[in-house]
Amino acid sequence: MSAVYELLRDRSVRDLTMEMIAREAKVGKPTLYKWWPSKAALVLDMFSERIAAAREPLDAATTEQTIRLRVSRLIDAFNGKFGKVLAELIAEGQSDPTILTELYERHIRPARAATATQIEAGKASGELRAELDTTLLIDTLFGPIYFYLLIRPAPLTQTFGEALVDAAFRGITD
Repeated sequence: MSAVYELLRDRSVRDLTMEMIAREAKVGKPTLYKWWPSKAALVLDMFSERIAAAREPLDAATTEQTIRLRVSRLIDAFNGKFGKVLAELIAEGQSDPTILTELYERHIRPARAATATQIEAGKASGELRAELDTTLLIDTLFGPIYFYLLIRPAPLTQTFGEALVDAAFRGITD
């Protein structure tokens, strides 16, 4: 995992090879293939290991503050090495849909579920309108962040994230 992480500092997922990884890790290529069927699977495992270690529990007083914290952390992550790797994994997933499925199941689905739980708690407490569509709010908040990561129409900034949350929370709080 460390070898993959180090190699991705200077190159893209596309340019990375199993030979490079084996050389950097000081193992034989067959050893890599024993555990990972492809380079993308190995990169995804490294991403999973490193991003999971970087996650800290959220401790905010309100649903809105929790969402702001989630947005802020995601923007920070996307502006670092993990944003680059995630964008490259999504690109690789265009020709290998199993990568997208794994990425969704291991990272995106759990993050969405945690956010949905927080939104539902906000609805139950009266902080948010009861009729609010939880999935639509999640898509409204996080879809533009992924768009900026992948398309890069402008820099992905904390100011942008704050504006997203401000816009999304107008009219959904009582």
